[in-house]
Amino acid sequence: MPVLVASDLDRTLIYSAAALALTMPDARAPRLLCVEVHESKPLSYMTETAAQLLTDLGDAAVFVPTTTRTRKQYQRINLPGPEPTYAICANGGHLMVDGVSDPDWHAQVTARLADQCAPLAEVQEHLLRAADPVWVRKHRVADDLFAYLVVERELLDEDWVKELAVWAENRGWTVSLQGRKIYAVPKPLTKSAAMREVARRTGAALTLAAGDSLLDADLLLAADRGWRPGHGELADTGFTAPSLRALPDRGVLAGERILREFLGAVRGAGAVPGPGV
Repeated sequence: MPVLVASDLDRTLIYSAAALALTMPDARAPRLLCVEVHESKPLSYMTETAAQLLTDLGDAAVFVPTTTRTRKQYQRINLPGPEPTYAICANGGHLMVDGVSDPDWHAQVTARLADQCAPLAEVQEHLLRAADPVWVRKHRVADDLFAYLVVERELLDEDWVKELAVWAENRGWTVSLQGRKIYAVPKPLTKSAAMREVARRTGAALTLAAGDSLLDADLLLAADRGWRPGHGELADTGFTAPSLRALPDRGVLAGERILREFLGAVRGAGAVPGPGV
């Protein structure tokens, strides 16, 4: 039976230059592979060792990139290894199959959002009105599903974020602060729901997951086994669960460690590649 591996990308498997955390002496720094270019500039990296581990993982399991990124942002990434048949974008709002959003899945998600939480327009209007232009740099809407702000983190009033979270909670939304971005996401919009759908389609006998942020918590709880790095929103809050392993590794080397953990679990399960591999 196949094993499904659903992993967050940013600050879990791939890292911006600012998030690499290369604390070792320069001469001992790992060789890096650029996996994303944006506007002709390198943007995201993984170690060369991690790239080989991901290639091995893609050959051994159903690997599903699982991200809050929009479809367009995801498609900028050029991961090593076999092209994944499935990918989860927009925090579960789009289930990509061979690079194309599954229309039936997207219709189910949008119907659920309309039924269970306040409309995006209300949340977007509140963000535009309540956020301080002193620390806001950009307002963005992602795939007409959720909103986020790009902020100057050192100027940000973190009490404002807590107040926003209370406001959003009462409207069926959740708030997550990740680096320089504040996300407002509908509660029914989850990575875990999309992962379960891929597991159903592939007949996966075991599900593995990794992530670093609040928006990954439901994914980690839904998987049979999960891992989180020693950095990020979940590490900062001490998030834990019986099926979750909290790793001490931070920065780009955490991505390498997570891939080793995935491969060990896949090989320990004696899995064989399934549909989509």
